[in-house]
Amino acid sequence: MIKRMDHFTIVTDQLDNTHRFYTELLGLEEGPRPPFPVPGYWLYAGKQAVLHVVGVDQMPEPRRGALDHMAFHAEGFSETLDRLDHSDTPYRIIRAPGDVRTWQVFMFDPNGVEVELDFEATERAPADWKVRGRVTASGADTS
Repeated sequence: MIKRMDHFTIVTDQLDNTHRFYTELLGLEEGPRPPFPVPGYWLYAGKQAVLHVVGVDQMPEPRRGALDHMAFHAEGFSETLDRLDHSDTPYRIIRAPGDVRTWQVFMFDPNGVEVELDFEATERAPADWKVRGRVTASGADTS
């Protein structure tokens, strides 16, 4: 039986841009990876490898899978928004409905994969959070 999520895998023809996005912007760290005969890396959140990235010269056609998005629990809501703004990465912010009211930030990685970052409801939001970010649900930049 399933115990927990283990990892996601991204296949990319933009290995360097993908590495920068997940490490410099989102704070994952590169860690140990078996000596596979293809380029790539494993990215860790703490001791857990949560994202496997495989480099290819050309993206497969047709593309595989129907993954809608991947979500990570995160910390440092305001600092993350500042990093995204500084890198000109479009994103959108949602305050979840209901009693818990977590913060959710959605963006697209260099490969068009939607990434969600979930922050605790207790994290302090910047005063201008309602006007920050520039991406719609479809990924279109609205700036």
